[in-house]
Amino acid sequence: MEDPLTQKMNTNPPRSRLTGGGFIVDDATPDDIFISEEFTEEQLMIKEMVIDFCVQNIQEPFFKNGRELEATLPEDRNKILALLKKAGDLGLCGISISEAYGGMGLDFNTGILFNEALASGFAFATTLGAQTSIGSLPIYYYGNEQQKQQYLPGIASGKLIASYALTEPNSGSDANSARTKAVLSADGTSYSLNGQKIWITNGGFADVYIVFAKIEDDKNLSAFIVERNYPGFSVGEEAKKMGIKASSTVQIFFDNCIVPSQNLLGDREAGFKMALNILNTGRIKIASGGVGAGKFSVTRGIEYALKRQQFDQPIANFGAIKQKIGTIITQTYALEAAVYRTGKNVDEKINALVKNGVNDGASKLNGVKEFAIECAILKVVGADLACYATDEVMQIHGGMGYAAELGLEMAYRDSRITKIYEGTNDINGMLSVAELIKKGLKTKEIDLNGAGKKIPFMVLFEHFRWGKGLHWKREQRLIKGLKNTFLLILGAAGQRLKQDLIKEQEIILNLSSILAEAYVAESVYLKVRKLASSNQDIADLSIQEKIAQLYLYKSLNKVQNEAKEAIDSFASGFEKRILNYFVGKLLPPYLQNPKALSREITDHALIQKKYPF
Repeated sequence: MEDPLTQKMNTNPPRSRLTGGGFIVDDATPDDIFISEEFTEEQLMIKEMVIDFCVQNIQEPFFKNGRELEATLPEDRNKILALLKKAGDLGLCGISISEAYGGMGLDFNTGILFNEALASGFAFATTLGAQTSIGSLPIYYYGNEQQKQQYLPGIASGKLIASYALTEPNSGSDANSARTKAVLSADGTSYSLNGQKIWITNGGFADVYIVFAKIEDDKNLSAFIVERNYPGFSVGEEAKKMGIKASSTVQIFFDNCIVPSQNLLGDREAGFKMALNILNTGRIKIASGGVGAGKFSVTRGIEYALKRQQFDQPIANFGAIKQKIGTIITQTYALEAAVYRTGKNVDEKINALVKNGVNDGASKLNGVKEFAIECAILKVVGADLACYATDEVMQIHGGMGYAAELGLEMAYRDSRITKIYEGTNDINGMLSVAELIKKGLKTKEIDLNGAGKKIPFMVLFEHFRWGKGLHWKREQRLIKGLKNTFLLILGAAGQRLKQDLIKEQEIILNLSSILAEAYVAESVYLKVRKLASSNQDIADLSIQEKIAQLYLYKSLNKVQNEAKEAIDSFASGFEKRILNYFVGKLLPPYLQNPKALSREITDHALIQKKYPF
């Protein structure tokens, strides 16, 4: 017989999956999510094609020549351009552009899968990623028909290289403070641009640039399509960088640069929102790149650990090595579950908009915008994983990992940028909470207050009686506890700090970590439940269930620490005691043996000699 709490929870069906951020108040079911095992053979063929392209054209030449490509060297720039042209010939430059404009017209989730595979291309992933995302999507989403016809076929084929110019020397995260100015000519036929942009990916060899500037005394940015040959446009020297050396990164300058008025992209002053919306797409693609980085890195670590002998045995036998491998596998598996869950939700939103008569570009734009919270969460998790995985696998290799010839130090350096671009991890963490607050309090799309008011009743009512023999009921309630811990602290901090809460960045970052753990932990849980309920005979299902248990175990530890730190940062006296009491009830001990779980996961991967899922 179902217990009263579960009965009560089931009387409130989940909100539509088309509401971004709604996961924090709703309880999704396994049938609500998409998992990577559901990709079709055609989708997986695209993934394999991209991996093969990266291995044959990037990895193998690197190991043969013993050095990475560098955009600062003219001969290497030519090789990079040749790779882009080759990618264009295979259709890889237009994955998100519809077939009407020469692209592949992939759905959103397949596009994310593409970016997971592209992680095998090291720095070239940044070059091609800019071409397929931030460099071309503004035109596809916001351009008029004439602009689309003029530029998109060339970008999709690789004949035109695209770039995106937002950042300035004095405006990074505060993008709308940009100083580049545009002045409309007296006859209205052109704009004169003056200013400069910095850290422009593909900028050294691009043909087309999406440039953001303020028209005269406007408050907000506008966007322009600027061609390389326009008078008054110039490109600076290639930046010498710590990593992604095969990616062109330059400053660009506008000295009375003349841009035809018909190259205004979208509406006047719409550029700031445009920039933010385009970055949402880039953020989830960074997350899928983190999945690819995790799989690539841990496979390299497994291969080396099996053949490297110390003390008359492979180092794969040692617990410290097993722990590193098990942690990377667990985090990669969890991120993958959350990424493709989100990608499918975006596709569903897009399809719903198309059915309501919205055109393809606008549907895709608004589909991603709806899930801006999830995109921000996943960008942080994916960037953290890319950096962690490459670092730990270098550690597994010891001194050999530090040698350039293995490529690990290159992967290590290349991964570090993911915490910075498309908005730093700190900015994205704070953004995820700010957008959720906005949806809860301003637009009323998510009932944060209503969900928060139920928490005391739920804690007092259930006393955490788990119910013997109810498989996964404990995990289900602990995940609910993660969500309610977020709601509890958000509500209490909001009552205490009012409008000043959003200024308390330390507390917001505590909340963002809790929010992320709730989403990812639920995604892993739902994935293994969906696999378990399928009719397929999954030989390693028990191992995948152990991953869900280990991830939840570590999430609970992390959230307990974040919750305590947040509470200690704003509460005192009786309020602090009561909040800590409720957190203790929401997040009781989860009795697992992390060492045993990690070793079983790792031993399974060692048998497979690679990332096993």
